[in-house]
Amino acid sequence: MARGGTVCPVIPVRQCSRTACARASVATLTYVYSDSTAVLGPLAVNAEPHSYDLCGLHSERTTAPRGWEIVRLTPAFVDLGPTPDDISALADAVREAGRPKHLAEPEPVQNGEIGRRGHLRVLRGEG
Repeated sequence: MARGGTVCPVIPVRQCSRTACARASVATLTYVYSDSTAVLGPLAVNAEPHSYDLCGLHSERTTAPRGWEIVRLTPAFVDLGPTPDDISALADAVREAGRPKHLAEPEPVQNGEIGRRGHLRVLRGEG
């Protein structure tokens, strides 16, 4: 990170759990083993172990194992894109990054000493 930079929180996008798919997840697939049921619902707030986050394409194509039933909690999963809150947060971060930095006034030089770092110091040359 550059010196004096601003750190902005980043909300990561969870990717589809299917191998080699880089699309954003829109649904979560979980299993209820006691009922032999696969449940495909809206994207869970947090990533959970033993569940699979799927993109829209893979959520539409998912089928249940033989002898199992699949329950789809919503008929279609659509990636709605960024929410107004996401856009506001991004705009605030851009505004903050564009503000001029208020630099502290340098301390006056005393006794001919220009700067000091650890045990080393730079002295003003004589002539």
